[in-house]
Formats: sequence, structure tokens, C-alpha cells
Amino acid sequence: MANVLMLSWEYPPVVVGGLGRHVHALATSLAQIGHKVTVVTRHAPGAPIDEMREGVRVVRAPEDPVSFPLATESLLAWTMAFNHTLTRAGLRAAESSAFDVIHAHDWLVTHTAVTLAEHLDLPLVATIHATEAGRHQGWLPGELNRSIHSVEWWLGHRAAKVLVCSAYMKWEVQRLFQVDGAKIEVVPNGVDRKAWRATAAAVRVARERFAGKGPLVGFAGRLVYEKGVQDLVDAVPKLKAEHPGLKVVIAGDGPYKEELQEAVRRRGVTSTVAFTGFLTERELPALLGATAATVVPSLYEPFGMVALEAASAGAPLAVASTGGLAEIVEAGVTGMTFPHSDPDALASAVGTLIAEPIKAKEMTRRAAAMITERYGWQGIASRVASAYADAIETGPDAASVPAVAFADGNALR
Repeated sequence: MANVLMLSWEYPPVVVGGLGRHVHALATSLAQIGHKVTVVTRHAPGAPIDEMREGVRVVRAPEDPVSFPLATESLLAWTMAFNHTLTRAGLRAAESSAFDVIHAHDWLVTHTAVTLAEHLDLPLVATIHATEAGRHQGWLPGELNRSIHSVEWWLGHRAAKVLVCSAYMKWEVQRLFQVDGAKIEVVPNGVDRKAWRATAAAVRVARERFAGKGPLVGFAGRLVYEKGVQDLVDAVPKLKAEHPGLKVVIAGDGPYKEELQEAVRRRGVTSTVAFTGFLTERELPALLGATAATVVPSLYEPFGMVALEAASAGAPLAVASTGGLAEIVEAGVTGMTFPHSDPDALASAVGTLIAEPIKAKEMTRRAAAMITERYGWQGIASRVASAYADAIETGPDAASVPAVAFADGNALR
């Protein structure tokens, strides 16, 4: 059994997106099968600095007095400041525990991960959840994007083992970072189906709150361009014309929200589309379970965790056939698919689920069976533990990292 030092920039109660939920589920699942896990993460107001929680030791790094806002313009400055305090917290954790391996989640913890791996003489495992180039459809348009890419390059080459969530992401990491494919392992994300099943009463309340008597279409996620919500908005007039009483709920928040709201106003569908902001862990499963279709219209999606969560909640799926989503949803079997950036095709896929509820229910049943078979956290934790064992057997590696390469034009073509 391994003694793991895990690094993440988000961990409950700090949950910005899917990464925080992933790290929490992985850490607790590893603990359940006998591994010793310490998560070092950033502090949240009111949270303990050091606690045992669900079998996992959680060490939180309080923010230094120097103020760097967590915003696009100051992201690198914020990240450097965060890594200073994260490193100190990691060193404090190491004073009372002899770790076997370090596991870094994404580029934001790279400086701490490399520092601790070298200082403690430990092997480094890295999970690359997404890439900067991928988030920008293959492009690195500015200095900030190229800087983040270079940190991702460093992490990928410095790690003894690189974990990715889909075969698509393995291709992307190899292509972008020129990392040896032999050290990249595909380990999918998982989902706790029970945590996403709302009661029948809660689903009924959600339908009454959001839908009334018409069909309900839902989206849940961060409101950024690459999530493709603009294509759902563009599809609403057609869906509304074909399905009287239609309501669309967009749950989540992000920097693209105002543009999306303006797009809704321009299309004259403000009475049809509702923006809820973030919903609680109780509200979101009930909303998803109340939908006639939950849409995942991403332009870029390394995996597609929300598809698993929505299907676990009992929602029929309509997803873009891109990235990891294409590996999760089988068209016409576990959900409907459509090409990304195609509002008409999106409307057609969603329309099928609304118009054929018996077919939609059967696809939902198959999706639930698929999740149980392939995406349970216990099995995923065991696969990650095997990657730890390989890295520990290989031992610490401080080999030199090749200079970062920047492809001209679209780096993913």
C-alpha cells in the first residue's frame, strides 16, 4: 500500500469545476482500499488547516498576505504565489509522514510538485486533466497561453507516469508535449451513481420549479466558450417552435455568462431560458433528473464528467461527439450525439429525446448500466494505485527536460 502526497489547487470545500470532485473521489476511494493519502490544497475561509476527513488527511495552504487576484490577467502571478504557500504546506505534511509518491493534478501545482519530488527524492505521477492548447481549439494565441503550455510540457516530461482520462487525451498529450507514449496511461474519471440520484419528490419539485408543463432541457457546467453553450442558445428558437412550452435551464457560472445572456436576449427567448448560477449538491441532481434531455455541447472535452453525472441522475443525454465524450456515449445506444458547433444538429438530437420518451428512457437505462460496469471509483482507484506502484518501482527521476516546442498554427492538427 502506498503513502501518497496528492497536490491539487481545488478540493472540497473549494470546488471550481470537475477537478475538485475528481480529486476528492479519488483520494477517498484510495483510502477506502487501504492506501494512506494526504491531499495538500489551498485554504478556504473557515476550513481547518489540517484535518482528517473521510479517511484522508487534508492539509490546506493559507493564502499569503501578498494579494494577487485569481483572474486571467494575473493568473501566472497568482499561481506562483499559490505554489509558494502550497510548497510550505507540503513540506510541513512531510515532517510527519514518509511519503512514497507524489501525485500532481494539472499544471497549477507543477512548481510545488517538482520542488517536493526533488527535495524529498520521490517519484512524481501527474494527471493532466486538460491542456491549454486544447482549451483554445489547438491554438496558443498569446504569451499567457504559451507560458501555461510550457508548464504543462515540463510537468509531462518531469513525471515518471502521466495519467490521462481518455484515449483522446493520450493522443493530445503525446502530440502536444512529445511525451513517450509508454509512460502515459489512460485511467478514466469515475462517478458515484448513488450521489447523483435525487428522490422522486426532489425531481418533481425541480420540474415544477424549472419546467412547468412543457419539456425541460438542461445544461450544467462552467460558462466558458469551449463548453459550447452558445450552440445550445442558438438552437433554442428551433426547439421552442417544435416543442411548445419548452424550458431551458443553464446551471453554472463563468466569464462567458454575460455574452450568453445577451445572445438569449438577441434571439428573443428570455422567457424560455433561465440562468440559475451554481446549484447545490442537492439541487443539481434533481434538476438533471427532471430533464427530458441534458445537453453537453462542448467544443473541447477531455473526458466529459458531466455526462456521467447527468446519466447517473437519470437524464437522457445529447452530447457533442468530441474528445472523451465520443468514448463515453454511443450514438443511439446510451445517448444522442451531434457534431460540435452545429446548433441544427444539436436541436435534432435533443428533439429526438423529447419526441421519443420511450426511446430516451431505454438509452438512459443502458447508460446507467454502462456507468456501473466501467466507471466505478473503486476500480479506478485500483488502476491509479497500479500506476503508483510502477512509478515507485522506477524510482525518482530528475532527468533533464527538453526545451519546450511551440508548433506554428494549430498545435493539434
